Amino acid sequence: MIAERLRDAYETLFTELAGGGFGAPPPGEWSAELVVAHVATNDGLLAEATEAVLAGDARPYYNHDAVDTPALESAVASRGGDLTVLAQWARTSADRLCELAERLGLGASGETMVQFHVEDGGEVVVDRPLPWATVLDIHATVHLPAHTDQLRALRG
Repeated sequence: MIAERLRDAYETLFTELAGGGFGAPPPGEWSAELVVAHVATNDGLLAEATEAVLAGDARPYYNHDAVDTPALESAVASRGGDLTVLAQWARTSADRLCELAERLGLGASGETMVQFHVEDGGEVVVDRPLPWATVLDIHATVHLPAHTDQLRALRG
């Protein structure tokens, strides 16, 4: 069920991304390229944490690398700033996470409590243990739709 919600959320995001035509972001906001780099980086972190949960090792999850703007800018630059290349990176990372979520859904691992630490805009917005399946559900139902809306706004 979680894997299906993730796939649906990603398809909506990738459909929006494929529409292109993104303008410059408002001051202090991310460009479409940075949004995609954030999603791909975050997916990598979520995938690593999911693999750990599946292996019986509930390590804390921190999103710092996925919100570090200079690191995201570097990731964008290393891919030539090309939105198509960035989208492929994000699709690959999304596919990996969805495959792991399917495996997670087959057992009790989804109930594994993981210390979940999320920062946004330099502020800690979540720092508490959550069942890992809940984290992935939040990613599918809150986080990815928020970035889809962000891309829509950049098209304005």
